[in-house]
Amino acid sequence: MSEPQRHPEVQPSAADMRLIIAASTAGTIFEWYDFFIYGTLSAIIGKTFFPAGNATLQTLLVWATFAVGFGFRPFGAVLFGFFGDRLGRKYTFLVTVTLMGLATAAVGMIPSTASIGMAAPLIIIALRVMQGLALGGEYGGAAIYVAEHAPAERRGTYTGWIQTSAMGGFILSIAVVLTCKAVMAPATWADWGWRVPFLLSVLLLAISLWMRLKLSESPVFRAMKEEGSVSGNPFIESLTYPGNLKRLLVAMVGSAAGMTVIYYTALFYMLTFLKGPLRVDDTVAEATVGIAALLATLAFQPIGAWSDKVGRKLPLVLGYVAALALLFPAFHAIGQAANPRLTEASAHTPVVVAGPDCHFDTFASDQASQCGKLLADLANLGVPYRLANAPVTGLSAGGQPVALDGYPWGDKAARAKAMPRLLAPHGYDLNKVTPPWSARITIGAWIFALSIALGLTYGGMAAQLAEMFPARIRYSSMSIPYHLGTGYFGGFLPLIASYMVAKSGNPYQGLWYTLAVVAAALLVTLWGAEGGPPRDFSEDG
Repeated sequence: MSEPQRHPEVQPSAADMRLIIAASTAGTIFEWYDFFIYGTLSAIIGKTFFPAGNATLQTLLVWATFAVGFGFRPFGAVLFGFFGDRLGRKYTFLVTVTLMGLATAAVGMIPSTASIGMAAPLIIIALRVMQGLALGGEYGGAAIYVAEHAPAERRGTYTGWIQTSAMGGFILSIAVVLTCKAVMAPATWADWGWRVPFLLSVLLLAISLWMRLKLSESPVFRAMKEEGSVSGNPFIESLTYPGNLKRLLVAMVGSAAGMTVIYYTALFYMLTFLKGPLRVDDTVAEATVGIAALLATLAFQPIGAWSDKVGRKLPLVLGYVAALALLFPAFHAIGQAANPRLTEASAHTPVVVAGPDCHFDTFASDQASQCGKLLADLANLGVPYRLANAPVTGLSAGGQPVALDGYPWGDKAARAKAMPRLLAPHGYDLNKVTPPWSARITIGAWIFALSIALGLTYGGMAAQLAEMFPARIRYSSMSIPYHLGTGYFGGFLPLIASYMVAKSGNPYQGLWYTLAVVAAALLVTLWGAEGGPPRDFSEDG
């Protein structure tokens, strides 16, 4: 297909912009769907590929593999950023979406660890690496492609759709999982039906490729190519371009890291929190989070448009301040609404574990001491606990001793059943619960509020990052700090937060990680982000 020879200042028609936004947004939705479906189905992934004999360790292994994908996103940003700045925006993000779609579909075809042993988790890790590499090149390509077509005064308006699409991928993953559960018998879903959302990626890939092949190259890149001003080595130039190191730091910490920890706390960590410590029915938890996220997503593009008027910095600062103010109140209010009996028991009848050598090794399949076994059993159930020194191992609830006579110390499966029975008389009902509609509305409202804080940080971010860097190295300079920030600060959040919760016995402990990163992001933004009306990159900017 021949590409139109058009000077970059000649703006595309309204029809052209609709196609550009639709193709870029749809592809990004599908790619984020592919990446997020793993997190959405983390529990069943753990049982199938990481059966560790320790529920806490199994959870950590799942989130560690989730983090592997994020860990490789910066490498994908370097690789595909190089190609995007050297060879063009369009063909680079065609390659990334293809790689992502094939890797995700492959997850749905890998036999379980019970069938092929350790080869199964190793293959899953390799596929997560592929997904991370692909996503490292996708976001920057799609955001820059739209930004370089958009008129300067509407850049936030148009790129706001790309921001919406990332949340759209999460929502699509929730919707597909709920639909599959609705049309399948529970036994079918648990046996093989969970693989369908992964296999669906092949269809989404075909749709995305069909739409993106209709697109032409970015007019800014075409102009650079005609002028011979394409960067020779965009990675090196990103590090050496005057003033770029400060811009890279602001993009990485002030924009990407802060936004991402809000994102994953409000969504993935929230799902784990509801399904685990709060014992909410899985389907109810998924539907509640999904609906609240969908409603909040409707504000993302308007926030991007608002940033065209007030600048990119103000919404970012407001989002961080809102997140810092809402974080702990939101989670505590959700805990009270979702499972008030369990929350009340935790507050007024605290569980205390006492004994010598009271150490909990989260990476052991079982604990060496009796005290460690009690800690592991409580952590596996998501029950908060406190520690006390004592010469003899003991367990109490609300100051009342819990008899451990006959406790099956040597049988983990038997202990998993025995502990709930021991705690039940003390108000700890550890069965799954279905909150009433009034409680679900309360939960959804708090998730919505956190997601609006996310939208303030995210809605104008693509436009902000595109405007921060010169066109010749924009793909690399935008993608590398973005994926360092999202990959290492955000991608490791579920793993770090889960570890903090397991070690402390406090289901809210992991929120301190989010709080620290958001506070750092706010400070870096106040220090280094450009204020005032939006403007294109300039040497003195």
